[in-house]
Amino acid sequence: MEDGLLRIGAGVTYARIISELGDRLPGLAMASRTVGSPQIRNRGTVGGNLGSASPAGDAHPPLLASDAIVELASVAGSRRLPVREFFIGPKRNAMRKDELIAAFLVAPAKGPQQFCKVGTRNAMVIAVCSFAVAVDPERRHIGTGIGSAAPTPVIASEAEAFMKGVLDERGMWEQPAAIDTKALAQFGELVAAAANPIDDVRGTAAYRRHALSVMARRSFGWAWDEYRMRASA
Repeated sequence: MEDGLLRIGAGVTYARIISELGDRLPGLAMASRTVGSPQIRNRGTVGGNLGSASPAGDAHPPLLASDAIVELASVAGSRRLPVREFFIGPKRNAMRKDELIAAFLVAPAKGPQQFCKVGTRNAMVIAVCSFAVAVDPERRHIGTGIGSAAPTPVIASEAEAFMKGVLDERGMWEQPAAIDTKALAQFGELVAAAANPIDDVRGTAAYRRHALSVMARRSFGWAWDEYRMRASA
């Protein structure tokens, strides 16, 4: 731990994130379970996913939703960059030519997190699109991350602000109640609007937008139901 953040080395595998950090980083653990096969999860790393900067990287949406920080190192020293500033183009990141990814830093979850992914089959698949959400009751913040639906992984800032406004206005952080279907639908529409997808061999832009709206609506509903259960326990 460092200033309340978990510092996770670039060489930590998906399998270790699932087995050792699943309770503290549930969204990232959910995403890690969807990566490749057991053999790939035993060798592959979030650091490698960040380095490739693929728009479809499974780890990217939960890192965006959790406001993670990427630590970059070179012979000149090290620097840290918010993951929301790390992706600069399709398979392009903000690393300088002399830098390597040393680690990423992320706060343990303060509330429920969810990750959803749509693919052409159930395993060993590149995401057609993916979505992550993180509910942080301490900061009264909603975080989002969208994958495989824009030139880079992106957030849905308008959707975040909308749902935070709903919860603030109705006093639902203190007294959690069910989210009405209209608010969930609007959240989903705002998430879809934040995407900038293309037609390709895995899916059409229209399908990706529709799938994102459904995933966002469902995943926030699941996360909020979990928050309500915790609050009533």
